[in-house]
Amino acid sequence: MYRVVVSDEARRFFEEAPVALQRRLDRCFAQIRIDPRRHPNIKPLKGRFAGYYRYRLGDYRVIYRIDDRDRVVIVAIIAHRREVYE
Repeated sequence: MYRVVVSDEARRFFEEAPVALQRRLDRCFAQIRIDPRRHPNIKPLKGRFAGYYRYRLGDYRVIYRIDDRDRVVIVAIIAHRREVYE
């Protein structure tokens, strides 16, 4: 199991999100705690986001990186898909 650490920016998004989206995000965090690389909604990113992964959650994206040595997943960004890669 991995420990999930959420950045301040991602935490603010989570706290301001509707309750239904918060529940979906909680399920996402539970999934990436178990296996942050294997799920149909997970994809490694390229380009300027190389080294990060994205979890697709409907119209929203959770962008994170994995520290295997410390078994930590660092959630960097949670945003709508049209804003996340800006």
